[in-house]
Amino acid sequence: MEVLELRTYRDLQYVRSMETLMRSLDARLRAADGSLSAKSFQELKDRMSELLPLSSVLEQYKADTQTIVRLREEVRNLSGSLAAIQEEMGAYGYEDLQQRVMALEARLHACAQKLGCGKLTGVSNPITIRAMGSRFGSWMTDTMAPSADSRVWYMDGYYKGRRVLEFRTLGDFIKGQNFIQHLLPQPWAGTGHVVYNGSLFYNKYQSNVVVKYHFRSRSVLVQRSLPGAGYNNTFPYSWGGFSDMDFMVDESGLWAVYTTNQNAGNIVVSRLDPHTLEVVRSWDTGYPKRSAGEAFMICGVLYVTNSHLAGAKVYFAYFTNTSSYEYTDVPFHNQYSHISMLDYNPRERALYTWNNGHQVLYNVTLFHVISTAGDPW
Repeated sequence: MEVLELRTYRDLQYVRSMETLMRSLDARLRAADGSLSAKSFQELKDRMSELLPLSSVLEQYKADTQTIVRLREEVRNLSGSLAAIQEEMGAYGYEDLQQRVMALEARLHACAQKLGCGKLTGVSNPITIRAMGSRFGSWMTDTMAPSADSRVWYMDGYYKGRRVLEFRTLGDFIKGQNFIQHLLPQPWAGTGHVVYNGSLFYNKYQSNVVVKYHFRSRSVLVQRSLPGAGYNNTFPYSWGGFSDMDFMVDESGLWAVYTTNQNAGNIVVSRLDPHTLEVVRSWDTGYPKRSAGEAFMICGVLYVTNSHLAGAKVYFAYFTNTSSYEYTDVPFHNQYSHISMLDYNPRERALYTWNNGHQVLYNVTLFHVISTAGDPW
């Protein structure tokens, strides 16, 4: 709730400033109509036309602020509903109570998912946070943690590793101080790990098993085989590295990206239940995984880069809400020429990458187009 409000407030301020710019340009355009050269006049007109779509974006963000107000009320009502459920525990069976809690959770997720989502239109220049470790690895923050929690997890290497370093803050990570060590009971494969709501989700080495490791209790809460998923470099990304299975989190939850023999090596994206690790639903994207450099999810859309080397760009997008795809051309500056981990963090609206021993961040630009069908793009 806190993160959604902060993020939407920030975006609203940005769009309001763009609205002011639009009005200023429009006034200048009208005032200078007779005094500008044809070329200068056309340049101003072109710039105005580029900004005009922001009007609809502004209206959507104004509506989103009202959605946040409703979401706040929903959270308040939730506490009352849970108290009522607790009182009724003697009158209802476990399954009935579970269904009521799940219905409340679904209402909150539906409301939260609408905020801040859109189509990827840009990736910023890289921001190098630190140079640490080997050529391959992964680093991340918890996508579900409150804004005050800025812990960073660091996992060096791409196979047979068990050591996870937990830094108290991003500043501590940069300085290499104030960390604790977790020793996983089972080694990992690849670099497609993700931290979600206090737990690490990773691929168990030499298997297609998903492991959910809880940091606070230092224990495995659940592990489950991903049906038919290739492993042990059967269907990796183009850089190899046992990257057969890639876990990611976006605004709508936990996902797994992998492939199977049945799908002829094409990327499969599956929505996972974070509690049981069961597959909720799967999509066959039709994109060959060995031709992909890396991939990440934003707002239910899988974005794929065409290489892990210099010259890479975001080349392909698969929309799970419509089971459709399109080819894209979003520039992506691969500063250190070898990306072995790429993940989106919806809390920060940023891409985390491990690039040839460097830990790097990219900000992303999302464009929200209002449609009559109510889709977020």
